Amino acid sequence: MGGDEARQSLLSEHSNEKNDLQRRKPRGGDVLEKEIKIKGENDEQKPLNPQRTDVKPLAEFHFRPVLLWLAAYLGGGTICFLLTQDQIKGIKTNGFLDAIYFCVVTMTTVGYGDLVPDSQLSKLLACVYVFTGMALVGLILSKAADYIVEKQEIILVKTIFKGENIGPEQLSKEVETNKAKYKLILTASIFLVLMIAGTIFLYFIENLDFVDAFYCVCSTVTTLGYGDKSFSTTFGRAFAVFWILSSTICLAQSFAYIAEHYTEKRQRSLAKRVLARKLSHLDLEAADLDGDHVVSATEFVLYKLKEMGKISQDDILAVLDIFRQLDFDQSGTLTEADLRYNPD
Repeated sequence: MGGDEARQSLLSEHSNEKNDLQRRKPRGGDVLEKEIKIKGENDEQKPLNPQRTDVKPLAEFHFRPVLLWLAAYLGGGTICFLLTQDQIKGIKTNGFLDAIYFCVVTMTTVGYGDLVPDSQLSKLLACVYVFTGMALVGLILSKAADYIVEKQEIILVKTIFKGENIGPEQLSKEVETNKAKYKLILTASIFLVLMIAGTIFLYFIENLDFVDAFYCVCSTVTTLGYGDKSFSTTFGRAFAVFWILSSTICLAQSFAYIAEHYTEKRQRSLAKRVLARKLSHLDLEAADLDGDHVVSATEFVLYKLKEMGKISQDDILAVLDIFRQLDFDQSGTLTEADLRYNPD
């Protein structure tokens, strides 16, 4: 009996302390904490990786315009340079193939010099196509390549963790946590395969020695394009149309993912330091947004996010300003009635 009475007494004291703390919390903090709780509950009902639930619509949305733009560029350029082929000098094989090869070499800024414009009209056409080609590669084809890489991330993670008992949710979480890392691994692997394929092709088909073949591959993928070594056969240029485009984009994406991976590592390291750092009285004062000398869970979360660089004070103030404008009755909450008073 004595033990039960002591237990009840402790529970009663704990309940009183909890009620006292709840009374000390500002109303706005309570509201924000409830919103976070509700948001968390809603998130649990959603897939961990919602982007992957609508893969098909994204594929239709992205690749149809990409293919149309690429077809328009290559088709228009091929026709223009085919009509002006007598005004282009250099090593020629097949008229149609040379025209489309010249388009690819121009749009990727490789510019070997094995085919060059030799009239005012062909030079003006080349000027137009080099700028439109750079825009096409930078704005459209690079995004398409990024999308393809993202589609293959889950396959890569499954391969890496093959044999381990990891469920779909854990796989999705691993992909999201180390997204830049797996993108870099994929693009680097593809780029290595393309480098090897290009070197072998130049060695056997273009009859270059191994060093010259590797040299030509390096000068091509970096868009350096000295021009002393290039694709000069009909079959070689047919291969180059696809290989140059894919290898140059792959290298550009690899460098982008290196930068992204480095930034991701720095952000993760910063987050760990912020979460591990002990709080001081100055931290409590800085975290106390409403100045009531009590730091709620919501205020603490916002303060830590600011320290991590996820958000800024200006971001918080801008959102709070919008909230105050929508809160027509100044109750500290948003209801349907508030929205009716704010139709805009």
